[in-house]
Amino acid sequence: HIRILQLTYAAQLADSVVRLGKAGVLDCVTDERRALRLASGAAQAARMGITEPAAAFTTSAELFGCADWTVALDGADGLAAGDGMDSTEGTSAPDGLGEAGATAPTGADAEAAPAFTVTAHTCLLCALVKRSGGPSPCRLYCLDPIEAMVKGLDAEAGFDVEETLYDGAECRVRVGR
Repeated sequence: HIRILQLTYAAQLADSVVRLGKAGVLDCVTDERRALRLASGAAQAARMGITEPAAAFTTSAELFGCADWTVALDGADGLAAGDGMDSTEGTSAPDGLGEAGATAPTGADAEAAPAFTVTAHTCLLCALVKRSGGPSPCRLYCLDPIEAMVKGLDAEAGFDVEETLYDGAECRVRVGR
Protein backbone atom coordinates (compact mmCIF):
# COMPACT_ATOMS: atom_id res chain seq x y z
CA HIS A 1 0.00 0.00 0.00
CA ILE A 2 2.89 2.36 0.70
CA ARG A 3 4.19 1.94 -2.85
CA ILE A 4 0.80 2.93 -4.25
CA LEU A 5 0.94 6.13 -2.18
CA GLN A 6 4.51 6.81 -3.37
CA LEU A 7 3.50 6.33 -7.02
CA THR A 8 0.45 8.56 -6.61
CA TYR A 9 2.51 11.27 -4.90
CA ALA A 10 5.18 11.20 -7.62
CA ALA A 11 2.49 11.42 -10.33
CA GLN A 12 0.94 14.46 -8.64
CA LEU A 13 4.32 16.18 -8.33
CA ALA A 14 5.06 15.43 -11.99
CA ASP A 15 1.70 16.88 -13.03
CA SER A 16 2.34 20.07 -11.06
CA VAL A 17 5.79 20.53 -12.64
CA VAL A 18 4.35 20.12 -16.12
CA ARG A 19 1.58 22.63 -15.34
CA LEU A 20 3.94 25.15 -13.67
CA GLY A 21 6.24 24.88 -16.69
CA LYS A 22 3.38 25.46 -19.16
CA ALA A 23 2.24 28.46 -17.12
CA GLY A 24 5.78 29.90 -17.24
CA VAL A 25 6.10 30.18 -13.46
CA LEU A 26 8.23 27.16 -12.54
CA ASP A 27 11.45 29.14 -12.00
CA CYS A 28 9.70 31.74 -9.84
CA VAL A 29 7.95 29.09 -7.73
CA THR A 30 11.21 27.12 -7.39
CA ASP A 31 13.11 30.22 -6.20
CA GLU A 32 10.40 31.17 -3.67
CA ARG A 33 10.12 27.62 -2.30
CA ARG A 34 13.92 27.32 -2.05
CA ALA A 35 14.14 30.41 0.15
CA LEU A 36 11.36 29.12 2.41
CA ARG A 37 12.90 25.65 2.63
CA LEU A 38 16.38 26.96 3.48
CA ALA A 39 14.84 28.95 6.32
CA SER A 40 13.16 25.84 7.75
CA GLY A 41 15.65 23.08 6.88
CA ALA A 42 16.69 22.32 10.45
CA ALA A 43 13.08 21.94 11.58
CA GLN A 44 12.26 19.73 8.59
CA ALA A 45 15.26 17.50 9.33
CA ALA A 46 14.14 17.22 12.96
CA ARG A 47 10.58 16.30 11.93
CA MET A 48 11.98 13.52 9.74
CA GLY A 49 14.38 12.30 12.46
CA ILE A 50 17.42 13.19 10.37
CA THR A 51 20.60 13.93 12.33
CA GLU A 52 23.32 13.57 9.67
CA PRO A 53 23.56 15.33 6.28
CA ALA A 54 23.81 12.04 4.33
CA ALA A 55 20.58 10.86 5.91
CA ALA A 56 18.71 13.70 4.20
CA PHE A 57 19.20 11.71 0.99
CA THR A 58 18.71 8.18 2.30
CA THR A 59 15.68 8.97 4.45
CA SER A 60 14.04 10.83 1.56
CA ALA A 61 14.66 7.80 -0.66
CA GLU A 62 13.09 5.47 1.89
CA LEU A 63 10.09 7.70 2.53
CA PHE A 64 9.24 8.82 -1.01
CA GLY A 65 10.53 5.80 -2.96
CA CYS A 66 11.62 8.04 -5.80
CA ALA A 67 15.41 8.36 -6.30
CA ASP A 68 17.71 5.45 -5.45
CA TRP A 69 20.32 7.54 -3.59
CA THR A 70 23.63 5.88 -2.74
CA VAL A 71 26.12 7.64 -0.45
CA ALA A 72 29.90 7.31 -0.84
CA LEU A 73 31.96 8.74 2.03
CA ASP A 74 35.51 9.86 1.19
CA GLY A 75 36.17 7.04 -1.27
CA ALA A 76 34.40 4.37 0.83
CA ASP A 77 31.94 1.95 -0.70
CA GLY A 78 28.51 3.46 -1.21
CA LEU A 79 25.70 3.01 1.25
CA ALA A 80 22.20 2.78 -0.15
CA ALA A 81 19.04 4.03 1.49
CA GLY A 82 18.31 1.99 4.61
CA ASP A 83 21.94 0.97 5.21
CA GLY A 84 22.24 2.69 8.58
CA MET A 85 23.37 6.16 7.52
CA ASP A 86 20.82 7.79 9.77
CA SER A 87 20.13 7.57 13.45
CA THR A 88 16.72 8.77 14.55
CA GLU A 89 16.71 8.09 18.29
CA GLY A 90 15.90 11.14 20.36
CA THR A 91 16.07 13.59 17.48
CA SER A 92 12.71 15.30 17.56
CA ALA A 93 10.53 17.02 20.05
CA PRO A 94 8.01 14.85 21.95
CA ASP A 95 5.27 15.97 19.54
CA GLY A 96 7.40 14.80 16.59
CA LEU A 97 7.35 18.23 14.98
CA GLY A 98 10.81 19.44 15.92
CA GLU A 99 11.55 23.04 16.79
CA ALA A 100 9.96 25.53 14.43
CA GLY A 101 12.80 28.00 14.87
CA ALA A 102 15.61 25.45 14.86
CA THR A 103 18.83 26.56 13.22
CA ALA A 104 21.95 24.72 12.19
CA PRO A 105 25.11 24.98 14.24
CA THR A 106 27.83 27.07 12.62
CA GLY A 107 31.53 27.76 13.06
CA ALA A 108 33.17 26.22 16.12
CA ASP A 109 29.79 24.88 17.34
CA ALA A 110 29.36 22.69 14.25
CA GLU A 111 31.18 19.41 14.03
CA ALA A 112 32.41 19.04 10.46
CA ALA A 113 30.63 16.14 8.80
CA PRO A 114 32.71 14.10 6.39
CA ALA A 115 32.48 15.03 2.73
CA PHE A 116 30.47 12.64 0.60
CA THR A 117 29.03 12.18 -2.87
CA VAL A 118 25.56 10.83 -3.50
CA THR A 119 24.37 9.34 -6.75
CA ALA A 120 21.05 8.14 -8.08
CA HIS A 121 20.62 6.09 -11.23
CA THR A 122 16.83 5.98 -11.24
CA CYS A 123 14.20 8.50 -10.22
CA LEU A 124 10.48 7.95 -10.60
CA LEU A 125 9.60 11.66 -10.59
CA CYS A 126 12.19 12.53 -13.23
CA ALA A 127 11.05 9.66 -15.45
CA LEU A 128 7.39 10.68 -15.18
CA VAL A 129 8.12 14.32 -16.03
CA LYS A 130 10.39 13.43 -18.94
CA ARG A 131 7.71 11.09 -20.31
CA SER A 132 5.22 13.99 -20.13
CA GLY A 133 7.61 16.37 -21.88
CA GLY A 134 7.81 18.67 -18.87
CA PRO A 135 10.69 20.71 -17.43
CA SER A 136 13.09 19.44 -14.79
CA PRO A 137 11.48 18.73 -11.41
CA CYS A 138 14.85 18.19 -9.75
CA ARG A 139 15.35 21.44 -7.84
CA LEU A 140 11.75 22.08 -6.81
CA TYR A 141 10.80 18.69 -5.46
CA CYS A 142 14.03 16.88 -4.64
CA LEU A 143 17.34 18.72 -4.50
CA ASP A 144 16.20 21.94 -2.83
CA PRO A 145 14.34 20.19 0.02
CA ILE A 146 17.33 17.89 0.61
CA GLU A 147 19.77 20.81 0.45
CA ALA A 148 17.69 22.68 3.02
CA MET A 149 17.90 19.76 5.45
CA VAL A 150 21.65 19.33 4.83
CA LYS A 151 22.27 23.03 5.49
CA GLY A 152 19.85 22.92 8.41
CA LEU A 153 22.15 20.34 10.00
CA ASP A 154 25.39 22.05 8.92
CA ALA A 155 25.00 25.66 7.81
CA GLU A 156 28.50 25.68 6.30
CA ALA A 157 28.02 22.56 4.16
CA GLY A 158 28.56 22.93 0.45
CA PHE A 159 25.96 21.37 -1.85
CA ASP A 160 27.22 21.00 -5.41
CA VAL A 161 24.85 19.45 -7.94
CA GLU A 162 27.20 18.02 -10.54
CA GLU A 163 24.60 16.29 -12.74
CA THR A 164 20.91 15.38 -12.71
CA LEU A 165 19.05 12.48 -14.27
CA TYR A 166 16.93 14.96 -16.15
CA ASP A 167 19.94 16.13 -18.18
CA GLY A 168 22.44 13.29 -17.73
CA ALA A 169 23.10 9.66 -16.97
CA GLU A 170 22.85 9.99 -13.17
CA CYS A 171 22.06 12.43 -10.43
CA ARG A 172 25.27 13.30 -8.59
CA VAL A 173 25.64 15.70 -5.65
CA ARG A 174 28.80 16.48 -3.68
CA VAL A 175 28.32 17.59 -0.07
CA GLY A 176 31.16 18.87 2.10
CA ARG A 177 32.94 21.90 3.43
